[in-house]
Amino acid sequence: MKINGVATKKLVKHTDDRGFFAEVLRDDENLLSRFGQLSWSTSYPGVIKAFHYHENQDDLWFFPSGNVQAVLYDLREHSSTKGQTNVFYMGEHNPILLLIPKGVAHGYRVLGQEPATIVYCTTQSYNPRNPDEKRIPWDDETIGFDWSTENR
Repeated sequence: MKINGVATKKLVKHTDDRGFFAEVLRDDENLLSRFGQLSWSTSYPGVIKAFHYHENQDDLWFFPSGNVQAVLYDLREHSSTKGQTNVFYMGEHNPILLLIPKGVAHGYRVLGQEPATIVYCTTQSYNPRNPDEKRIPWDDETIGFDWSTENR
């Protein structure tokens, strides 16, 4: 079961002999309640960036290169999915958008041997004087997520 308010959008690539084109986000899709900021970051292989959450903003993640294991944990007190974890494998092998509602802790681990690049939108701009970022350790016992790869 998906955490309440979490949404994904499968991206469609239009490919020909010149390369490809894909629409990532449109204003008529209503994925973001409003637009605040667009950011871009790269993380190196094996890096875990987790966990944090926001009280006031939603995030919309897209990984155009590299691949990650994205992990969400619902912290919202009055949510029917409180305490639930969702895992999404996303990146160049699975190009999706991932909407992360406020109150849902989130983080990711870079998979494979290549860096992963994230481009993400938020519903509010970052305010360095009053940041809407609450941190939780990547190995928090309450969340209890095992970041290791299971060899099968």
